[in-house]
Amino acid sequence: MTNEVFKIALISLGCDKNTVDSEEMLGILDQKGYQLTELPEDANAVIVNTCCFIGDALEESIQTVLSVAELKKTTGVKYLIVAGCMSERFKDEAMKELPEVDAFVGTTAFSAIAQVVERLINGEKEIRVYEDVNRITEENPRYRAPGQPHVGYLKIAEGCDKKCTYCAIPSFRGAYRSIPMNRLVKTAEELVQSGVRELILVAQETTVYGKDLYGEKKLAELLRRLSGIEELRWIRLLYCYPEEIDDVLIEAIRTLPKVLHYIDMPLQHTEDHVLQRMGRRLTKKKLFELVDRLRSEIPDIALRTTLITGFPGETEEEHRALMETLDQLEFDRLGVFPYSREEGTVAATFPEQIPEEVKRRYRDEIMELQQEISMDKNETMIGRTLEVIVEGYLPDEEVYVARSYRDAPEVDGFVFFPSERELITGDILPVVITEAAEYDLNAEPV
Repeated sequence: MTNEVFKIALISLGCDKNTVDSEEMLGILDQKGYQLTELPEDANAVIVNTCCFIGDALEESIQTVLSVAELKKTTGVKYLIVAGCMSERFKDEAMKELPEVDAFVGTTAFSAIAQVVERLINGEKEIRVYEDVNRITEENPRYRAPGQPHVGYLKIAEGCDKKCTYCAIPSFRGAYRSIPMNRLVKTAEELVQSGVRELILVAQETTVYGKDLYGEKKLAELLRRLSGIEELRWIRLLYCYPEEIDDVLIEAIRTLPKVLHYIDMPLQHTEDHVLQRMGRRLTKKKLFELVDRLRSEIPDIALRTTLITGFPGETEEEHRALMETLDQLEFDRLGVFPYSREEGTVAATFPEQIPEEVKRRYRDEIMELQQEISMDKNETMIGRTLEVIVEGYLPDEEVYVARSYRDAPEVDGFVFFPSERELITGDILPVVITEAAEYDLNAEPV
């Protein structure tokens, strides 16, 4: 069987950093002449790029692997390859626990994906390919699925040096390693040439980019370099640790026209005692100072955060104090995850583990409060003109689906509007907001 008729499908799970790795694996396979398909049941080999950040993500990864294993019994799927975080984290147990899998590939070994496929075709079994988790991977081509050609993720660093007590990521993603700036700019230019209008910067933490390579934080300089790419319209920042957001970065966001007035900064909690037990360096006082500074310097900034509920030892009083703080700070966007007790982490050994039903109740109460805050925030947008980027069209409702600068893909809301002029995905145009709901907005084109 030639490469041209050997079909490969890839299922990418988890975060957008995984998405980048998946696009690189597909790029390598495409360059080698393999035929790529989005339908696992049509493939000869299926790669599952796994996630195991929290228990739910691990469960999804396992169930996906098992569902693909079932395809081996009823379709033309011959080989099942498991890559990414679950493969790395459980590499000692994986082959024994998942005998249905033909090959395992670690988080820094995906550049070898084509060789893995070739080895399987040549009859090898039980293949395991791992590299040092602290290495920087090679520069690889990217293959981007046709669904979202206008949005591209730029992973600016690997790993993490933070010592958060709840998080296992450094154990299977390694220490923090910035990717050299010239390489990032080159990759961004290639993404823009392929049709990307919105570039989203991601890493386990974006704010300390460059410190390991250049001796000081260089995120602001990277933003300036990326802003020089002519066809690029929007640059969005995710995963900014609040304690690392400084005046230099704020000034770059404020003054560079292509950098959206949007920051995602995961807090996990707001109360000092909980933050200390989490191993976080933020304090409530510094948080209020930072939010005040951001909103005074950039009045229209949209702030997103994520929280963990039910961390070991979190009391009802601390939960109520968190709710009061959120009511005062009024984040524009917010996500909540019940605490996941992760094997090998410090927090897993803590006494006073919280019952699941309490974690979920805490989460639900926060989301109910956030729904009210989000509604109030959205109502203030009525009458404003916003630039939006088109995501698609709903023929039944005869409206286009778009996002404003306030909306990151996958996690935030949408802007819906009609248009007599035919638009295509990736078009950027101004609209006037006419109606508000809890998370979405309705608009009319200008």
